[in-house]
Amino acid sequence: MTITINRPTAAPHTLISAELFDRLTTRIRIDHPEHAHQAEQIMTEALAFLGACAVNPGAGLGPSDFVDIGWHAFLMYTREYAEFCEQVAGRFIHHAPDDDPATAGAGSSLSVTIAAMTLAGYPVNEAMWPTAADCSSQKCSQCHAGCTDSPTK
Repeated sequence: MTITINRPTAAPHTLISAELFDRLTTRIRIDHPEHAHQAEQIMTEALAFLGACAVNPGAGLGPSDFVDIGWHAFLMYTREYAEFCEQVAGRFIHHAPDDDPATAGAGSSLSVTIAAMTLAGYPVNEAMWPTAADCSSQKCSQCHAGCTDSPTK
């Protein structure tokens, strides 16, 4: 796997309009009231993660639990998400869960994902990366452990 260095010229939250950022953080507050006080941090980190995915196609970068909340919120706004992907990555960034329990979690380690984000020039809020997303539990019904950006799944 090769990690690409591509320094962005803007903070992650500026990758989308302020209006869309507000809509997404509101969605996080509604869907995850336990994280309402962290909605901006979650969405900012999700955008940085997606920015790193954009410049590292096929690297299988994976989200933390917090970042996955932001990614799921963005995915709900399909038109805006597809437009974002086209503008930032030139392709759709798929949320590809690994449904096979034997290979779940076999995607990129958090350290590789964090390194990719850092090399891409995005600041990393370490408080948002305590654990890899474990979507096999009740808290996340849309995917399974091993969620990655993978155009091959």
